[in-house]
Amino acid sequence: MIVDIAGQKLTLKTDAEESYVKSLARFVTDKIDEAKRGSKGMATQSVAILAAMHIADDLFQSRRSEKDFRRVVKEKSKSILDLLEKESA
Repeated sequence: MIVDIAGQKLTLKTDAEESYVKSLARFVTDKIDEAKRGSKGMATQSVAILAAMHIADDLFQSRRSEKDFRRVVKEKSKSILDLLEKESA
Protein backbone atom coordinates (compact mmCIF):
# COMPACT_ATOMS: atom_id res chain seq x y z
CA MET A 1 0.00 0.00 0.00
CA ILE A 2 1.25 3.49 -0.79
CA VAL A 3 0.55 6.37 1.58
CA ASP A 4 1.41 10.03 1.37
CA ILE A 5 2.79 11.66 4.50
CA ALA A 6 3.58 15.34 4.17
CA GLY A 7 4.24 14.97 0.45
CA GLN A 8 6.43 11.87 0.83
CA LYS A 9 5.16 8.69 -0.80
CA LEU A 10 5.81 5.62 1.33
CA THR A 11 5.21 1.99 0.44
CA LEU A 12 4.06 0.00 3.45
CA LYS A 13 3.42 -3.69 4.03
CA THR A 14 0.70 -4.15 6.58
CA ASP A 15 -2.28 -6.31 7.46
CA ALA A 16 -4.18 -3.24 8.68
CA GLU A 17 -7.16 -1.87 6.80
CA GLU A 18 -6.19 0.64 4.12
CA SER A 19 -8.60 3.25 5.48
CA TYR A 20 -7.01 2.93 8.92
CA VAL A 21 -3.46 3.32 7.59
CA LYS A 22 -4.49 6.31 5.50
CA SER A 23 -6.09 7.93 8.53
CA LEU A 24 -2.80 7.46 10.40
CA ALA A 25 -0.95 9.08 7.50
CA ARG A 26 -3.37 12.04 7.56
CA PHE A 27 -2.89 12.39 11.30
CA VAL A 28 0.91 12.44 10.97
CA THR A 29 0.69 14.88 8.06
CA ASP A 30 -1.50 17.18 10.16
CA LYS A 31 1.01 17.05 13.01
CA ILE A 32 3.87 17.85 10.62
CA ASP A 33 1.89 20.75 9.16
CA GLU A 34 1.21 22.00 12.70
CA ALA A 35 4.93 21.83 13.53
CA LYS A 36 5.82 23.64 10.29
CA ARG A 37 3.49 26.54 11.12
CA GLY A 38 5.27 27.11 14.40
CA SER A 39 8.81 26.76 13.07
CA LYS A 40 9.42 28.76 9.91
CA GLY A 41 12.67 27.86 8.15
CA MET A 42 13.35 24.78 10.27
CA ALA A 43 14.94 21.80 8.50
CA THR A 44 12.56 19.04 7.40
CA GLN A 45 14.14 16.50 9.74
CA SER A 46 13.76 18.89 12.68
CA VAL A 47 10.10 19.50 11.80
CA ALA A 48 9.53 15.72 11.68
CA ILE A 49 11.17 15.32 15.09
CA LEU A 50 9.07 18.13 16.50
CA ALA A 51 5.92 16.48 15.09
CA ALA A 52 7.01 13.17 16.65
CA MET A 53 7.40 14.94 20.00
CA HIS A 54 3.87 16.34 19.69
CA ILE A 55 2.51 12.87 18.88
CA ALA A 56 4.42 11.36 21.83
CA ASP A 57 3.05 14.10 24.09
CA ASP A 58 -0.51 13.32 22.95
CA LEU A 59 0.09 9.62 23.65
CA PHE A 60 1.58 10.18 27.09
CA GLN A 61 -1.22 12.58 28.08
CA SER A 62 -3.81 10.08 26.90
CA ARG A 63 -2.15 7.29 28.89
CA ARG A 64 -2.03 9.51 31.98
CA SER A 65 -5.73 10.38 31.59
CA GLU A 66 -6.63 6.72 31.22
CA LYS A 67 -4.58 5.81 34.29
CA ASP A 68 -6.26 8.59 36.32
CA PHE A 69 -9.70 7.49 35.10
CA ARG A 70 -9.00 3.87 36.09
CA ARG A 71 -7.83 5.01 39.53
CA VAL A 72 -11.01 7.05 40.08
CA VAL A 73 -13.23 4.16 38.93
CA LYS A 74 -11.37 1.78 41.23
CA GLU A 75 -11.74 4.16 44.21
CA LYS A 76 -15.45 4.73 43.54
CA SER A 77 -16.05 1.01 43.05
CA LYS A 78 -14.37 0.30 46.38
CA SER A 79 -16.50 2.96 48.09
CA ILE A 80 -19.68 1.48 46.64
CA LEU A 81 -18.63 -2.03 47.66
CA ASP A 82 -17.86 -0.81 51.18
CA LEU A 83 -21.31 0.82 51.42
CA LEU A 84 -23.00 -2.35 50.16
CA GLU A 85 -21.10 -4.47 52.67
CA LYS A 86 -22.12 -2.12 55.53
CA GLU A 87 -25.77 -2.29 54.45
CA SER A 88 -25.79 -6.05 54.32
CA ALA A 89 -24.09 -6.45 57.71
